[in-house]
Amino acid sequence: MARGHQKLQSQQKNAKKQAEIKKSKGHDQKTAAKAALVFTCAVCRSQMPDPKTFKQHFESKHPKTPLPPELEGVEA
Repeated sequence: MARGHQKLQSQQKNAKKQAEIKKSKGHDQKTAAKAALVFTCAVCRSQMPDPKTFKQHFESKHPKTPLPPELEGVEA
């Protein structure tokens, strides 16, 4: 077991190593997935990753509501 000054040095070295590992890891999968959801349905507020999926969602879940202008030219 390390004692005194050696223990302190070991703790500092380990903290520095852990910080470097955390920094190199970057952002996690959850935040990346959240950033990919860019289209939001105005009716139910659900989020979709691309316009094709958004149009499919809108046509199946909200058939009576008129299609938003941003989905006019999108092919599903």
